Amino acid sequence: MSNVSALPHVATRMTFNALAATALLGVASMSHAAIFKNNLPTDPDAVLSVGVNVMAVNPAYDMEDSTDIRVLPGVFYDNNRVYARGAQAGAYLINDGTNQLSAYAQLSGSEFDPDDARGALQGLDERKASAAAGLTYLRRTPVGGFRAQIATDVLDRSGGNTARLTYLARITQGKLTVYPSAGFEYHDADYNEYYYGVSEEESAKTGIAAYKSNSSLNPYINISANYDFNERWAGFANQSLSYLPNEQKDSPMVNSRTESTTTLGLLYKF
Repeated sequence: MSNVSALPHVATRMTFNALAATALLGVASMSHAAIFKNNLPTDPDAVLSVGVNVMAVNPAYDMEDSTDIRVLPGVFYDNNRVYARGAQAGAYLINDGTNQLSAYAQLSGSEFDPDDARGALQGLDERKASAAAGLTYLRRTPVGGFRAQIATDVLDRSGGNTARLTYLARITQGKLTVYPSAGFEYHDADYNEYYYGVSEEESAKTGIAAYKSNSSLNPYINISANYDFNERWAGFANQSLSYLPNEQKDSPMVNSRTESTTTLGLLYKF
């Protein structure tokens, strides 16, 4: 027998994906129109930076080891047409120096490995990170930048959708550049259900209470810094902190109200 209760969620997901695809195609075609003829020219001197990042992730999940160490490659590049920033890559649809609209893809979601969890949580299913794709708009002003993003899970791990509103600033002192930012991130019910929900089947198997999550709004802060040692080498650091609202914190998988990531990296500029 089919699961009729799941049909509204499937329909909502399909509708969102269709609308996102339609919007992306529409904006891409509009970017070639005369109204956007003032886009910045391609920068032939754009610098490609490639390096390695060491990340210390402190998840909100109830794990045996509170810190997960990961080593990932890092790529930074921006020629006013395409860009790469760490785990995100995209193409500008509008980029006139004040307004930036781009289509992008990036790593998304959390990771829950039951082998590293505490007690009965080891009987739960694994939750995997995914990839998200969407649109992002940045408006530069004299007091900083304001960015809005919307994305969907393209690997269908959670099938969920996310959105972000962010304020960004830039502070430069000699060879050091600092980028503080703060904002809110929205996770829909499908996203939270995959990463924080506990199904009836998992509950029956482990004895952990079943949990169904709703959508949430997470405040977060982030600060990153780049230091140029010389013309070829640069150091990179980033610290992020996110606050979990009750829709996520009340999950039996979670034992912390916050999760954070500390990143240190070394970049070589070609």
